[in-house]
Amino acid sequence: MRALWPLMRRDIAAAWSGGGAWLPVIFLFLVASLYPFAVGPDARLLGATGGGMLWIAALLAALLPIERLIAPDVESGVIDQCLVRGISDEIIVLAKLIAHWLSFGPPLMITALPASALLKLDAGTLIRLEIGLALGTPALAALGVLVAALTAGLRSASAIAGLLALPLAVPLLIFGAGALHEGSGAALKFLAAIALLLIAITPIAAGAAMRAGRE
Repeated sequence: MRALWPLMRRDIAAAWSGGGAWLPVIFLFLVASLYPFAVGPDARLLGATGGGMLWIAALLAALLPIERLIAPDVESGVIDQCLVRGISDEIIVLAKLIAHWLSFGPPLMITALPASALLKLDAGTLIRLEIGLALGTPALAALGVLVAALTAGLRSASAIAGLLALPLAVPLLIFGAGALHEGSGAALKFLAAIALLLIAITPIAAGAAMRAGRE
């Protein structure tokens, strides 16, 4: 576990120095800025649909950096160097999962604040949105890393990754959007349960996929 922090620090630094960490934030803000032009200035309509739109934007924003999560390190030999040093595939995946979430999760939650003003969300909806994002973005990060591990080394990996990730993310989207309404405690519980499941299985499943890819 001592190798976890150096791997996380490396991936976080790479995400911010390369500018990739800004893409989800910019994407979410642009979608929130353009959505009122698409549906009109009706505050009630924006308030009723804006939260769900932000969840869709957060899902798509989380998938933007999938192609750079694992494949570049496999091609450059970084993964092999970690293995030579005795770092298991599961630890590598766990480090990448945490680093991926830190690179986009908190920035998205912060960006949701001005975005909610553009979409006329009330205070209660905003609070429920932030709680849902706090529970759901780690699951989106886990899903992104898992799909990246499954598609590393394949041709047109980014397109395949999107096709794999979007259907798997549907439960997160359903319960995340469902948690925006008052009295939606059950939706938050289901969202938390799915997040815990994805976070728990991703290091094992993605590690096995990386080992299979080397054989």
